[in-house]
Amino acid sequence: MFYYVLKYVLLGPLLRLAFRPRIEGLEHVPDSGAAIIAGNHLSFSDHFLMPAILKRRITFLAKAEYFTGPGLKGRLTAAFFRSAGQIPVDRSGKEAGQAAIREGLGVLGKDELLGIYPEGTRSHDGRLYKGKVGVAVMALKSRAPVIPCAMIGTFEAQPPGKKIPTLHPVAIRFGEPLDFSRYLGMENEKAVLRAITDEIMYAILTLSEQEYVDEYAAVVKAEEQAAAKAAKAEKGSKFPRLPSR
Repeated sequence: MFYYVLKYVLLGPLLRLAFRPRIEGLEHVPDSGAAIIAGNHLSFSDHFLMPAILKRRITFLAKAEYFTGPGLKGRLTAAFFRSAGQIPVDRSGKEAGQAAIREGLGVLGKDELLGIYPEGTRSHDGRLYKGKVGVAVMALKSRAPVIPCAMIGTFEAQPPGKKIPTLHPVAIRFGEPLDFSRYLGMENEKAVLRAITDEIMYAILTLSEQEYVDEYAAVVKAEEQAAAKAAKAEKGSKFPRLPSR
């Protein structure tokens, strides 16, 4: 119930009025039945803009940190995400991927829309990164079509670290459904899963026109942070502090 209050009364009208998103290809999203919306992930705003323009309810697999934050702010954020029907997924540990797949298949098993970001995390620099194969597993096991989606302009409106979004032109593009029925029964074949995932990412890339990086976003981000930390430490070592008198 709260999901529809947010969508039609509270948050949805406000987002549509503020951003006036340009929508392309909405006819590719089926009116009924299970389907996976696989998109790029540029901003925290993505979680809300896409549901605001879709005719059907969509459930996202959200990172568990949104549900476990400290203090009043953390409790309010958790309550908001739960009320909006979002599912927490723990991304740490060996079972993280399997847990996400189980939750996603549960949504699809109810003939609902599942929203997923194959990159696994938000892009920290606006580029599109290599997708993880969980989306391919879910597509094969559920036999649901995959609709590629591109969020455009949300990185400029609210890049990572920015709490309050600025007004910036936003577009949301949906591509034609991708059918992977030719691979049914091959969900344990690593090469097949990689091929399916790469096809999905190419479809997203075609829609978004981003620069593509054939590496995982989390790995690149960690490497850049480590390099920045090392550079800072090296700079500090060249200018030792004078002893106090």
